Amino acid sequence: MTDKTPRLTTTGGAPVPSNNTTQTAGERGPALLQDYQLIEKLAHQNRERIPERVVHAKGWGAFGTFTVTNDITHLSRAKVFDTVGKKTEILSRFSTVAGELGAADAERDVRGFSVKFYTEEGNWDLVGNNTPIFFVRDGYKFPDFIRTQKRHPKTNLRSPEAMFDFWSAHPESVHQVTILMSDRGIPVNPMHMHGYGSHTFSVWNKDGVRHWVKFHWRSQQPIKNYTNAEAENLIGKTRESYQEDLYNAIDEGNFPKWKLCIQAMPEEDALKVPYNPFDLTKVWPHADYPLIEVGEMELNRNPENYFVFVENAAYSPSNIVPGIGFSPDKMLQARVFAYADAHRYRLGTHYEALPANAAKNAPVNHYHKDGSMRFFTNDFGNPDAYYEPNQWNGPTADPEVKEPPLKISGDADRYVQEDKDADYVQPRALFNLLPQDEKERLFSNFGAAMGPCSDGVKERWLAVLKRVHPDYEAGVRKALQTDSDVNAISVTDDTEVTAK
Repeated sequence: MTDKTPRLTTTGGAPVPSNNTTQTAGERGPALLQDYQLIEKLAHQNRERIPERVVHAKGWGAFGTFTVTNDITHLSRAKVFDTVGKKTEILSRFSTVAGELGAADAERDVRGFSVKFYTEEGNWDLVGNNTPIFFVRDGYKFPDFIRTQKRHPKTNLRSPEAMFDFWSAHPESVHQVTILMSDRGIPVNPMHMHGYGSHTFSVWNKDGVRHWVKFHWRSQQPIKNYTNAEAENLIGKTRESYQEDLYNAIDEGNFPKWKLCIQAMPEEDALKVPYNPFDLTKVWPHADYPLIEVGEMELNRNPENYFVFVENAAYSPSNIVPGIGFSPDKMLQARVFAYADAHRYRLGTHYEALPANAAKNAPVNHYHKDGSMRFFTNDFGNPDAYYEPNQWNGPTADPEVKEPPLKISGDADRYVQEDKDADYVQPRALFNLLPQDEKERLFSNFGAAMGPCSDGVKERWLAVLKRVHPDYEAGVRKALQTDSDVNAISVTDDTEVTAK
């Protein structure tokens, strides 16, 4: 040991004389129970793993900067947007949805796309995917859907039968499944895909005027995707391709960037448009609500410790700031509870005090007390102020940041009885936009995915596709019959639904 070498200690700070061998009773004697460091090391190792996320378990993340490039203060009072040129530190995490922590990165799956903004008014989490829509519109069905993506309770294998059985009973899913089975189902890596907040959110300005909004992350790198054959070949060489690509790009100074854009709908329009604007299985036509640029995200710093800053990162739609709020979107309403509660289970009661999740630019004053792993003090300088209201000048609520009341009337119940034919309109528009070579790959991908399914499930799903378009059903049926495998090059265009 030299003067410059740190001295190894116990977790209590006491110096350790040896870190090589177990204490024994004599040269060949049994190990001694008093060797507390042996017990400590083994006991700690048994507890090093924490529960993985139920969904989005496999992920990749980095720090970066969000810079405002366009003035939207007429739409939102959120301070993160208040000045053109303003910079805010962010932590972004990308992920696959269905795979476990050890799954391959380049599997056909939806990708999570989440960004934590460390704003001066608290943390804002924009938690979404790389698709503008989702499989189901109601959070009530989310647990059932996720079970179909996980392993069969008897075989412990993934079950295409369960997936397509569920989807065929929920035709609203055909929009998302079409994207999943298209070229966009396997992005090359996180840098070469778009991201979306997916849900409908609300924003309001200093005058209390509300707009409904959709958030879009537009990749400034070309959109690139793998075919099934390309992905299978890659997975045979490495299961960590996304982690390698993202980490190495940032480490080499090739910082990826995305433009943040919004679609903004006046509050009153929600009762005028011919579709449910709060339905997570629908997009808003860009012709009616064009993209408005807000700012740019650049990822420019790899975390010093993956576990501390990526595995412990906890994103939840419940993390909002004044000027940004929720909507009647049923899936969003469910996620507001479910995500935060998942973090309480996985990370602990005080998960938001961990380094990845702690507010960096805003004071944190709340009355949450005690619980496991209470490793911080929040008595505001006065231990008597542990309840509210109190006489000790403890923190109080600020009515000035109150969200304006919703103007949605009971007429919104019309969405419950919405014509289910609407579930096929946008998938049909997307199918019609695809060039023929991509359609052929779409058919082939369905053929490969549905091959193990029973004839009954195949026919029920084919019936769904026929309602989208007869050519869609015919192409997939042919692929199932011939079990063909189209090994064509990847398409890198930027097709997106803009249906009327």
